[in-house]
Amino acid sequence: MNDRAQQAEAEWRRERPDIDAAVMVTVGRLLEAAQLMERQILSPLAAQFGLQKGEFDVIATLRRAGAPYQLMPTELYEGLMLSSGAMTSRLDRLERSGLIERLPSPSDRRSTLVQLTPSGLALIDKVLPLHVDNEQRALEVLAPAEQTQLSELLSKLISGLRG
Repeated sequence: MNDRAQQAEAEWRRERPDIDAAVMVTVGRLLEAAQLMERQILSPLAAQFGLQKGEFDVIATLRRAGAPYQLMPTELYEGLMLSSGAMTSRLDRLERSGLIERLPSPSDRRSTLVQLTPSGLALIDKVLPLHVDNEQRALEVLAPAEQTQLSELLSKLISGLRG
């Protein structure tokens, strides 16, 4: 097995013995795992359904909002931690694909609502079980107790990084 993070640490130890690069192993492994998981979990969906990660995230967020599967654009981009410009381009692509529609907001004439179309709802309901299966396969190398422990540790890490 090629442990790139450990290899990088050994090289840093050789080149800069004055720096404790041990933390780079953990961070490197975490980043590599995230990259590999994204590739293994989302690539099949992109290939089979033509959905990019960002598009999947939008329609999944709308789906889990519950009927009538609509949110304000600000709720979407804040929930997905995106800029409004990035969200607009995703929404444009999804609208062109017929997966979402923009509707006038009944409470504010100046704003819109983003809603899943029947096609978008059908697609996310078809894709979601496959997505969950991909996630389960990606984590099956860990025992259930290890998955729980990893989830708790990542939650703690994320909380600390957010301050």
